[in-house]
Amino acid sequence: MRLDVGGPRRYLLLTLLCLALFLPGVFSLPPLDRDEARFAQATKQMIETGDLVDIRYQEVARHNKPVGIYWMQALSAVIIGGGDADAPIWAYRIPSLIGAIAAVLLTAWVGTIVFGPTIGFYGGALLALTVLIGVEARLAKTDAMLLATIVATEAVLARAYLTLHGKPGPSRAEQMVFWLALGLGLLIKGPIILMVLGLTIVPLGIVERRWRWLLGLKPWPWLLLALAIILPWLILITLRTDGGFFAESVGKDLAGKVGEGQESHGAPPGYYLGLAWLTFWPGTLLLVATLPAIWRRWREPAMRFCLAWSVPTWIVFELVATKLPHYVLPSYPAVALAAVAAFLDRKGAPTRALDRWFFYAAAQLWAVATAIVTIGLPIAPRWIGGSIDWPSLVIGALVLIGLGVIALPAQWRANHARALVALGAGAVLSFGLIYQQLFPSTEAFWMSRAASDAVKGAKPCETTVLASAGYHEPSLVFLTGTNTRLVRGNEAAAHLLTDPPCALALIEEKQMADFMARLAEAGAAPRTLATFEGYNYSKGDPVTLTLFTLKPAD
Repeated sequence: MRLDVGGPRRYLLLTLLCLALFLPGVFSLPPLDRDEARFAQATKQMIETGDLVDIRYQEVARHNKPVGIYWMQALSAVIIGGGDADAPIWAYRIPSLIGAIAAVLLTAWVGTIVFGPTIGFYGGALLALTVLIGVEARLAKTDAMLLATIVATEAVLARAYLTLHGKPGPSRAEQMVFWLALGLGLLIKGPIILMVLGLTIVPLGIVERRWRWLLGLKPWPWLLLALAIILPWLILITLRTDGGFFAESVGKDLAGKVGEGQESHGAPPGYYLGLAWLTFWPGTLLLVATLPAIWRRWREPAMRFCLAWSVPTWIVFELVATKLPHYVLPSYPAVALAAVAAFLDRKGAPTRALDRWFFYAAAQLWAVATAIVTIGLPIAPRWIGGSIDWPSLVIGALVLIGLGVIALPAQWRANHARALVALGAGAVLSFGLIYQQLFPSTEAFWMSRAASDAVKGAKPCETTVLASAGYHEPSLVFLTGTNTRLVRGNEAAAHLLTDPPCALALIEEKQMADFMARLAEAGAAPRTLATFEGYNYSKGDPVTLTLFTLKPAD
């Protein structure tokens, strides 16, 4: 099998690979709690109200992120939904899908600049295979599109840096790409893109003891392009909120994430390193095994650039108190390129003792992650009251065996093409099963979908409003409407009493006593329409929900 992949066709091949990896589940998965559903609902309200400046989730201001991704999602939802705010959730996911594909293609571009087209192609492919970018490609939130903007800026930064080593500098078009991507990145997630760029530039400048290469980016006049993208909305939101946006996004959200674990998402340093064996799967096999070789090559300009891009950013996120698995995603393109470069440089089985030890560690970590993805996930529904997905389990077992027989020996012998193709085929099969078959069919997870279907089937009036007591997940609001009320049990009872012919109430088991007591005080009786049992994955708890209306008065 030929390994070299050059020319424009490599970008077509990568696009096809991305579609095979990312499309399963985009159209079939219900809205996920909580981040995706909050983003989608806020965008939905933007369409409903026509207010493209102030971001809101129901009546609450949502000022923790800039507006960029909301505008992209709104455009996608309007085009797909024909201007209707009730577009399906997958319409809001299209920007993330586009962002993930763009990030992969741009990673191939970076790799081509610093290592050459073969490593660029396989580095982009390895990034596409990872669990983490596959998750973000399917979620209507900021991170996939942000990653695309970061990789675009890093590509042009690499071009400028390599002028120190005799390579041509950025063209005028590439300079424009840098500042355009920078402006979009700021509009999507604020200063994160500046942080990643700064943490790449500083170690390179210190090691090289030269800084004039940065002038190749042409800050003047292209800085005006970035400012033209971000400043109009910043001025409008500042005037609208009297400075409240900055107090919320910088003073509370950003500072809070740095200083303390928000929303129970705190974790000690080492969290991302400990999780990478799964989030970087199936590339864990290459990454861990090549770590010694990567370090030995740090003096090479190409490898030095990848290390400057990935390591400082990774360390900063390890030190930040609030931790979520996707925070470290901006480092993954550089990590993928470094791993592929070190792997393709090997000519046979590891000869150094340290390399052999790292290969054995990589094999064990990879085997555990592969077993979890292929065997553990199909069995997991059984633990929450569901049933084992036998088709997924059987196919997953075959994938596990096939990868063990092909990928491990190929990696050991440095049979590059066979190892990379085996990992790719295993990822395509595994993710297709998981996202298209296993997750959507696990009914116990999708309590909001079940409740929404019941509400639509029982809706007595066009003006019906649902009050939900105890179960306050954003996916329920997205599916049942912006006017959905998130209340306590007694307030849900009062909601029914206020509009007996039309009102509906969804009551979580822990709120049932207060709900019934309030109705009893009013001399009213509820009528049960449906009951659902499942699992609230956001809280990690089983949940029972009951949908009520009032019985007609005698």
